[in-house]
Amino acid sequence: MPPAICPHCGVQVSARAKACPGCGADESTGWSEAAREDGLDLPDENFDYESFTKREFGGESVSPQGLHWLWWLVALGLVIGLLRFWLR
Repeated sequence: MPPAICPHCGVQVSARAKACPGCGADESTGWSEAAREDGLDLPDENFDYESFTKREFGGESVSPQGLHWLWWLVALGLVIGLLRFWLR
């Protein structure tokens, strides 16, 4: 039987609940703090995000080279169309 209030996060737990609705603690985990973080596959405190992104995506950063000429034509056509509509 679950406790009325979760000893880990303090959320009310109904009598028929199999796990805490707030943190996921249950009888098999002993209503412990480990239940909150188990299975989430979180990185540890020493995780280096910069080296991770370089390993995953390569060392070169890609920067945009500007809008493609077709998009400039589309924008110009929209502006001309709106001006024609407003000036009627």
